[in-house]
Amino acid sequence: MPPRLFVDLPLHAGDRFSLPPGPARHVQVLRLQPGAPLTLFDGTGGEWDATVAQMGRSDVSVQLGEHHAVDRELPLQITLALGMPANERMDAVVEKATELGVAVIQPLICERSVLRLSGERAQKKVAHWQAVAVSACEQSGRTRVPQVAEVRSLAPWLQSLATPSTRWVLSLRDARPVAALATPVGELLCLSGPEGGLSPAEEAAAAAAGFAAISLGPRVLRADTAPLALLAYLGLRAGA
Repeated sequence: MPPRLFVDLPLHAGDRFSLPPGPARHVQVLRLQPGAPLTLFDGTGGEWDATVAQMGRSDVSVQLGEHHAVDRELPLQITLALGMPANERMDAVVEKATELGVAVIQPLICERSVLRLSGERAQKKVAHWQAVAVSACEQSGRTRVPQVAEVRSLAPWLQSLATPSTRWVLSLRDARPVAALATPVGELLCLSGPEGGLSPAEEAAAAAAGFAAISLGPRVLRADTAPLALLAYLGLRAGA
């Protein structure tokens, strides 16, 4: 199978162009030679056949071929808003959520959050997580890259929500089993807490913002496990 690479440029069949630095380094690391096949995608849907046209020390040019209108996305546009887990677990959540088809990832700071980011440190982390999402798309065959939004605090983020959508919050308090609910259509906004979960006040604020409390079962899942379990369940129900 040819290497799959995301190119943050508008692609058109028949184009010949130099790859941006990131994909070019990937091609060089793989030691591909002129004529080697590639698969490129630009995040707008579908993917392109391509071949390496020329290899230089710092420049890799490619020749774009046929476009294929493949669609490997979920029929449901899912935004995952979560209290960021600590250590390197957020990297894993971004990677696996991308593989499972999430459309947007909203990192949140909650009352019980261990990981608290702001300023330049937060910006660097978001850029890093966006790169993780790109890599996961290249590996999994997705043709649209999920957006990793800027880090927000939970309360102002809840207040900023305006677009109507189905809204769920993972909870262990008076929550309905997710299996008892109809599969949402269109857009779904899922909220999940950090280590220790959301506080009672935060759950009340989520309820006031239109979030229905749902449960994945009687066991207490880790902050990095619960949202992925929900995404996997929704993907299976959607048949994707």
